[in-house]
Amino acid sequence: MKYALLFTFFLTSVLLQAQTRPDSLRSDTSRNVQLQELVITASRVPERLLQSPLSIELLNARQIRYSAQPSYYDAIENLKGVQLLTSSLGFKVYNTRGFANPTNVRFVQLVDGMDNQAPHIGSPIASALAPSDLDIERVEIVPGAASALYGLSALNGLAQLITKDPFTSPGLTIGQKTGVNHVGESQVSPQLYTETSLRYAQPLGNRFAFKINLTYQQGYDWIARDAADLNTNANASLGLTGLNNPGSDRVNQYGDESANRRTLTLGGKKYVVSRTGYFENDITDLRLRNLRGDVALYWRLKPGWTLSYHYKAATLNNVYQRTNRFRLENYRLSQQGLVLESPALLVRLYRTAENTGDSYNIRSMAENMDRSFKSDDRWFSDFSSQFTAATQAGQSVVQALQQARNQADQGRIQPGTPAFDAEVSRLRTINNWDRGAALRVKSWLYHGEAQVEVSRLLGPAFQEKTKLHLLAGGDFRQYVVFPDGNYFINPNGTDRNLQYRKAGGFVQASRTFWGERLKLTGSLRLDKNQYFTPRLNPLVTAVFSPAAEQYVRASYQTGYRYPSLFEAFSNVNSGGVKRVGGLKVMSQGIFERSYFRTSIDAFQAAINTDVNTHQLTTEQAIQKNKGLLRKNTYTYLQPEQVNSLEVGYRSLFFKKRLYIDVDFYYNVYRNFIAQVEANIPKKSNPDSLAYYLADRTQQDRYRLWTNSKTRVYNYGSSVGIRYALVREWTVTGNASLARLDRTDQGDGLEEAFNTPQWITNVGLANPALWKSFGFSLNYKYQSAFLWQSSLATGQVPAIHTFDAQMSYDFSWLLVKVGGTNVFNRPYTTFKAGPSVGGLYYTSLVLKAW
Repeated sequence: MKYALLFTFFLTSVLLQAQTRPDSLRSDTSRNVQLQELVITASRVPERLLQSPLSIELLNARQIRYSAQPSYYDAIENLKGVQLLTSSLGFKVYNTRGFANPTNVRFVQLVDGMDNQAPHIGSPIASALAPSDLDIERVEIVPGAASALYGLSALNGLAQLITKDPFTSPGLTIGQKTGVNHVGESQVSPQLYTETSLRYAQPLGNRFAFKINLTYQQGYDWIARDAADLNTNANASLGLTGLNNPGSDRVNQYGDESANRRTLTLGGKKYVVSRTGYFENDITDLRLRNLRGDVALYWRLKPGWTLSYHYKAATLNNVYQRTNRFRLENYRLSQQGLVLESPALLVRLYRTAENTGDSYNIRSMAENMDRSFKSDDRWFSDFSSQFTAATQAGQSVVQALQQARNQADQGRIQPGTPAFDAEVSRLRTINNWDRGAALRVKSWLYHGEAQVEVSRLLGPAFQEKTKLHLLAGGDFRQYVVFPDGNYFINPNGTDRNLQYRKAGGFVQASRTFWGERLKLTGSLRLDKNQYFTPRLNPLVTAVFSPAAEQYVRASYQTGYRYPSLFEAFSNVNSGGVKRVGGLKVMSQGIFERSYFRTSIDAFQAAINTDVNTHQLTTEQAIQKNKGLLRKNTYTYLQPEQVNSLEVGYRSLFFKKRLYIDVDFYYNVYRNFIAQVEANIPKKSNPDSLAYYLADRTQQDRYRLWTNSKTRVYNYGSSVGIRYALVREWTVTGNASLARLDRTDQGDGLEEAFNTPQWITNVGLANPALWKSFGFSLNYKYQSAFLWQSSLATGQVPAIHTFDAQMSYDFSWLLVKVGGTNVFNRPYTTFKAGPSVGGLYYTSLVLKAW
């Protein structure tokens, strides 16, 4: 590693001496370019950042070019109020203002106005359809609710990725990043990371233009290897804890979860025993191989009018996380779009297609790998027989338990062997997670929208007389999914494709007062989903300028989120647990007859304790504790809602060198969409109900999508500062506070907050420290916080990371040498996530023509 770094620094020094960039080529307007941007995302109309009625964070092309991170997708993490979840080297998820999860359906990502989500889950697959670093013009982040403007699922935030115009940014550009990660790790040697990008754009006369982008990534993924036990109290009544707990559930070991455990009566005592399982890096391929590209054609019909066609496609091979962790293999996502833009009219039509290819569920792969060599019934029988023999031979309980596991595991398929690889290949073709691991989903999204500036159409006289700016628009969206029989079924009992659609529209009016010192804006949006009554989303904003370059803003809005396709219609066989969508058409009869799994677990644990410590018989313990059982009180899904109040202040001081942005928000969430686990007895005799629920084999287990009954209140604040010193020195800093205020019931189903209380970033940069030699540094601190999810719950330690880069900018070549987490202190961003170490890289961007 040290020789690679020495070579990189040597190469940089040679290039430094080879050519210097003339001062005349450097931009002397860099201090203010961020503040003069025309932003559209926060209000759907162009305006200066200072005057925006909502909080908005910008990352422009120049900031990306000289950031301490290897790509703009990494640099977004340093924006004010942004929380990053790293599921893998090729899969990162952003969130703002709380309630984070690795499949963040509350945060929307648009590329030039097109939603680039994977249709079946309702959220983006990281950068799958995102622009390359060579084509990105700027990033606009709107923290907080934006569904009143966009009618999407943007309850937590919205990211708009805006690409370069081929008319104004022509030419051939080639980028090459080469790096290394897994430095100094015991489980794997240092691994090479490469990313090659190409952009070619060219006008064909004054009316036609095109652009092509292509990016290929290759590397070795971060490893999720947390061995903490999530089931520490399973055998506490027997004094078996820690490494001696036979019922352990390791965080990143799969096949030892609840579905893979049984309670065994051995020697008159009740033992909770798990199957052995496999760690993630034993059961999955950690190689990263991602290819994505896009083609766009532009036709200027007449001045101000442009018609464009866009095609994007990606093939992914990397690890990905939802409720479980998955290996995406030959996963394909594509999008086609047609856009008409004019001064008063915008029309956008697009279609997204998704095919999960040869992907598989890592947890299902592990548990069915265990079952493929020995069924559960036989394994637990062998375990019991060997335990009895060992204790009768005078072995201690701990020794007998270990001998029993060794005996039951004899013949178990070992990672790295041909037999293991062959079984992986077999299981990944079986589309039923009770017996296999395949993820086989084909889905499509169709979207059409139009927006018109009514006031412009009414003419200058109307605007002069009323001072009103009027905007109106509407959209239609339809999801289509192929019923594969495991992940989705058609509830109507046919094999026809499942369809799920909504339509909506909005009107918006704004007016300035007092010599344009005050601007008031109001909008009203109405959306209708085929399974729900219409929902109104109002938004009211005010921006007041008490002095030049100073703006105070305030807003109030209501936002709704309809259930995603998966939340509404899923029908997944998953290791003996069926995950069922929450619409009535999917789950009728299940809610009404089921009992909370939490009460069943408490009931079974109480039986074990009474048998083990109080010498009761099993029947006596059942009768004593059956009052612990509780009927499921939840019901069918409804849309999720948030009411959000925000105030903020932006200003420029000291001849526009100092920029300050402060905000405060308060949110109230209702009807959180969450999951409840509930079991139904296989038999219906009411007198034997408790006996059925005391036996894992006598009940059907479900995980149902429903709504929390809790109203949740959260608040937060953030401040961002940017100071332009002399000679292009820039100091930046931001700090964000996020707090869960209170819950009015705390029913246990409210979505976990999963957000650090503090996130701070401090940066120092100078792109022209000496001639064309520059550098940038960034320090991030993130406080420790509690992570809660169905996969794992536990404390996420605080994060302290340093990112750094040195660059030399020729007129034709940008050389960048840097690293993220340069001190190589591994960290995780959520429980069950991978351990992220240092990534050291060299980036070359060649402006070939």
